[in-house]
Amino acid sequence: MTHVDRTTATCPSDEVGTDGKERAARYALLPLRLFLGVTFVYAGLDKLFDSAFLSATGTGSVGELMGSVRNSSAVPALVDMALKSPEGFGYAMAFGELAVGIGTLLGLFARLAALGGALISLSLWLTVSWQTEPYYYGNDLPYLFCWLPLVLAGASVFSLDAAIAERRRRSR
Repeated sequence: MTHVDRTTATCPSDEVGTDGKERAARYALLPLRLFLGVTFVYAGLDKLFDSAFLSATGTGSVGELMGSVRNSSAVPALVDMALKSPEGFGYAMAFGELAVGIGTLLGLFARLAALGGALISLSLWLTVSWQTEPYYYGNDLPYLFCWLPLVLAGASVFSLDAAIAERRRRSR
């Protein structure tokens, strides 16, 4: 087998193809990152600006929602914790989703933000959407699995994490 020096390769299309594949691989998670980031920012803002949601009781309140899923959830203890302070839990969810969404969009602490998104999705799946049948009608489980590639890969392009890493690399 002979060694081919890419700088003097006789077939430029090989280089373009390789560069195109590498570029596609670098950008592959960007649409997922944008979707999840925008969705979680929207979800957090929607909760913060919905006074009914942030109430302990009443139609559309987080307290009513948690009370309605308590007996059908996979982990009733999580619901019981939320029911101790429904308003506090509602604010925690809203600010958590907002932080996850902003971190994901900016690519700042991207893996940590994705882990936060995965944990939010997991907790919602185990509580709110656990009783959904068939399971694939619920949206929290797919969100959980959408977060996992970002937990593993982080944000390689258009991210503050990448900019910080590049700056550190150059300073060495």
